[in-house]
Amino acid sequence: MNLKDIEFGHKPPKGFRYEVRDFKRNVISIWLCHPNVYTYKSEPIKTIWGFYDTKKKQYLAPKDCKTVGKVVDFADTRNYTAMQLNLNPLERAFL
Repeated sequence: MNLKDIEFGHKPPKGFRYEVRDFKRNVISIWLCHPNVYTYKSEPIKTIWGFYDTKKKQYLAPKDCKTVGKVVDFADTRNYTAMQLNLNPLERAFL
């Protein structure tokens, strides 16, 4: 499965790319691969963007890279992450 199969609407930030991996039977994990490298590690840097339930066709926010969180509306996600911002009403007014 790749991002074109799930109609993923985000474009990666400049220099970044997305990677898809199987997570569970009906869930895939979407990873954001960074262009930077650590001096102490030869592996590429990756962060979890979120998860996608292929059966229900829903995006899921990550709690961490091993734990699926709540269902999110794709319009509320950003190209760096599907985690939702926890903003108070005053902070929301400035978005």
